[in-house]
Amino acid sequence: MRIVFAGSPAAAVPSLEALARAHEVVAVVTRAASPQGRKRILTPTPVAEAAAALGIPVLEANRLDADATAAITALEPELAVVVAYGGLVREPLLSAPPHGWINLHFSLLPDYRGAAPVQRALIDGRGTTGVSVFRLVAELDAGPVVRMREAAIPEGATAGALLEQLAELGAHELVAAVDGIADGSATFEPQTGAPTFAPKLALADGALDLTAAAPAVLARWRGVTPEPGAHATVLDERGEGERVKLLALARSGTEPIAPGHALLAGRTAVVGTGSAPLELIEVQPAGKRPMSGADWLRGRGGSATFELGAVA
Repeated sequence: MRIVFAGSPAAAVPSLEALARAHEVVAVVTRAASPQGRKRILTPTPVAEAAAALGIPVLEANRLDADATAAITALEPELAVVVAYGGLVREPLLSAPPHGWINLHFSLLPDYRGAAPVQRALIDGRGTTGVSVFRLVAELDAGPVVRMREAAIPEGATAGALLEQLAELGAHELVAAVDGIADGSATFEPQTGAPTFAPKLALADGALDLTAAAPAVLARWRGVTPEPGAHATVLDERGEGERVKLLALARSGTEPIAPGHALLAGRTAVVGTGSAPLELIEVQPAGKRPMSGADWLRGRGGSATFELGAVA
């Protein structure tokens, strides 16, 4: 089956590689190269790099506009597949392939329709999630489902780690869906139940509210790690604040301390929440390299005070 694949981040690479082994991927559509890192080096998307390694032609397009529509249509794909491309597919492109477009989504639809299903599931403290393969329609993530697989969320997994797991699981389900479409055995079923939504996370979503109970703080930290990143504001002696990235947190067995107060407990750094303290394993102060929480506190005389509430 002739397929056009649209995707951009690393989470889409396993799907591209699996489809390329099983079917004819005639082209890859991905977002344009962008400046990355401290030196702002122009870097192709992970999908573009994977396509190049596979010898598949790449079409860079940040929007599926008239030019992109014409280029994709000219390839005469039988089916188009999208995995985290980062742009909307509209008519007439939506109806151009005879078998339409299918999408791999990292939730059990209709739960968590939108751009951040993995992150929002973790923030909400869910214990299970999954993947869905569905047909694209004009409404957001609302099309009929052809494949679905549930997955347990590992204890302590961050959004980055969970997305890697789901990317592999989703690649298997996606190939099975395409196989079924190719041989005519695929069955699409309407989504059932009331939908929930998972809008894209902003920087403000990474602000940790240290007055919340420890499980809720950890859940948000897991959901916003690595992007957009967890942070809190530490106060100096004048009451002025500086944002500190909280790169690694964990449960701590130490005695309760006041919410937002951080101190050394032996060789470890802990911070108080609305219930039990959490261990500050790794932090990154503004303009500095990542360091252990204990080293950071030693440099501050052994303690620190974070501003309370979710301060963006």
